[in-house]
Amino acid sequence: MSSSKSNNGPRQVPPPPNSRAGNNAYTRFIPREELQGFASWMPNTFGDNPTAQSSVRAAVPEPEPVSTESAAAIIQAQMHAARQDGYRDGYRDGLVALESFKQSFAQQLAGQFGLVLTNFDHELGALEQHIATSVSRIATQLARQVVRSELTARPELVVQVAIDAVNAVLMSARQITVYVHPEDQAMIAGGAGEVLAARGARLVSQPNIDRGGVLIESDAGTVDARISARWNQAVQALGTQVDWTPGDD
Repeated sequence: MSSSKSNNGPRQVPPPPNSRAGNNAYTRFIPREELQGFASWMPNTFGDNPTAQSSVRAAVPEPEPVSTESAAAIIQAQMHAARQDGYRDGYRDGLVALESFKQSFAQQLAGQFGLVLTNFDHELGALEQHIATSVSRIATQLARQVVRSELTARPELVVQVAIDAVNAVLMSARQITVYVHPEDQAMIAGGAGEVLAARGARLVSQPNIDRGGVLIESDAGTVDARISARWNQAVQALGTQVDWTPGDD
């Protein structure tokens, strides 16, 4: 009974010697005669199966044919969409270009206007200076005419000029000589005789002295009270260049 089981059932092969049977799971070698109903498998088995390929092709639906009218409509829609995209892109780019042009144009105008305003300011300043100089010169010329008219109308003013000039001489001065115009000598002698005598001054007529003026010389210095000298001092203080020239108006 035991021998028949061993002949028909699977053969029990003991584990190889020197193996750790107590620690590892039981393993055995299956002889070839015990293997039945198997075949070797290769990777190209499925690809070479025509039945499988036909089933795959049958699972993929065939595309439906498109009519000429539908194709034309699709092309027309695509062209319309492309035109709309081009219009939007062109409009956007045009706005960007316009904004850039406006900024550039504004900067250019600002630079030009700034230069114009700067030049205008310089020209206006020069014009104001020219007007101020002209007004000052005209006013000085008018003042010169007034002084001449006053000397002509009131020649006795030269007496006070002589007194002031003598008093301006240092008290320690000696050999004082007062030069006046011949037509003013008599008026000065009558109006300032006491002052001249007190300082020991000598009154001398000099034709080259303008009427209304006095020139005093002494050992201590000179006092120039001539009309031309006093006039030049006045116009220098005013910043004008109007000389005292008799008879040029």
